Amino acid sequence: MEFSEVVRKRRMVRHFSNDPIPAEVITRIFDLVQRAPSAGFTQGQSFVVVTRPELKKEIARFCSEEDYAETFQYPFISEAPVLAIPCTSESAYHQRYQEADKVDDKGQEIEWPVPFWFMDIGCSVMILLQAVVDEGLAAAFVGIPGKENNAGLKHLLNIPDDCTPVGVIPIGHAAADVPSPSLKRGRKARAEFLHLEGW
Repeated sequence: MEFSEVVRKRRMVRHFSNDPIPAEVITRIFDLVQRAPSAGFTQGQSFVVVTRPELKKEIARFCSEEDYAETFQYPFISEAPVLAIPCTSESAYHQRYQEADKVDDKGQEIEWPVPFWFMDIGCSVMILLQAVVDEGLAAAFVGIPGKENNAGLKHLLNIPDDCTPVGVIPIGHAAADVPSPSLKRGRKARAEFLHLEGW
């Protein structure tokens, strides 16, 4: 599939068939995801992949699946054959930027006006969403509302203390779904999005 087609076909799908996804497809997807950029080649991004039905239901509960189902009509988190949980490690970046080739001229870690650990996991997620489309599949992204749910998900999946799960990505074969009502907002005008030579 051409890259431009992948980008244009990508959308958040909120209903999946029960058709399984072969393990080799998941391997191909994550081989690409691992090529995402990271500051200082820190590689602070990690993923948990879940396929067990009972575990998917527990994960969906931490994502408030019932609330989503009221709007989108389907339990699309737990029904997806695969869930991917993207995680980032802030401490990995601090450790990397205290190494000799990254400290400033005073031997100190740089200041972080932008938390690149979130930037980098965002890059990984985008590659994942596009790789899924390239394989003829579909995906969504859902948040984990509240600190208690985030902590519960970390405990459920044995995610290390220094790693933060940033959401849950259901992956599967698309079924007819209810488009997000947010799409009614439309895309903003190009002049508001693109600023040439300055704002």
